[in-house]
Amino acid sequence: MTAESRIGPLGALRLAASWLTVAPVGTPNTTMDRRAGAAVLRATPVIGAALGALAAALALGLSQTRAPELLVGVLVVAMLALLTRGMHLDGLADTADGLGCYGPPERVREVMRDGGVGPFGVLALLAVCSIGTVCIGTLAADAHWYDIAFAVGVSRVAAVVGCRWRLGAAAVSGFGALVAGTQKWWIVVWVGVAALAAIPLGTRGFVAVALVVIVSWAFTAHCARRAAGITGDILGAAIELSAAVALLALVTVP
Repeated sequence: MTAESRIGPLGALRLAASWLTVAPVGTPNTTMDRRAGAAVLRATPVIGAALGALAAALALGLSQTRAPELLVGVLVVAMLALLTRGMHLDGLADTADGLGCYGPPERVREVMRDGGVGPFGVLALLAVCSIGTVCIGTLAADAHWYDIAFAVGVSRVAAVVGCRWRLGAAAVSGFGALVAGTQKWWIVVWVGVAALAAIPLGTRGFVAVALVVIVSWAFTAHCARRAAGITGDILGAAIELSAAVALLALVTVP
């Protein structure tokens, strides 16, 4: 039995935390292969829930000060970016630039690998960060702390959806190659968990879950067609887009 086949739930959670956050948890002694990648994806929504709890806690703390609601939103969005090394925002910018170019999949991947940020990337960052800032500030002003935590947590289900079994990797190396196509029944599990978590929110929560699933499914399918597969950047973009969609649902649905 290989080392990677023995990774348990706690090891998967630790590995996910080390890959997806700045948490000083170290790296488990396991081979970084597709088994490990699948384990990370299965644990990603748990990491999202932890990040959501921290975001809600910060918003709650800031609400005890004279900070205006927009400043609360800015600081929470900034904290989430710092805790995740900004990798999801970087993926959003790279994916937006890739989708905005003309040409075959090779050209799309080339643009996505470029270190710079083009006009489409800037626009995507501004839109998503602005939505996050305004919506989180609004939820904080209404003392909807659970809503904030829920939106961040449910957005990570998008990564599981993006790694469904029918979508392959766009390259033979990188994060996408480790995780693409590794999820099947865990999509059902996490969507079910998200639906249960939405119960306290009523209609708003269920609409948010439905939109996250639909948008992330359609978005990753489109990206896979344009780039001939899934990459880590695409998964990061799906998470950020899903967070924005969930927050919009929570502040607009009656």
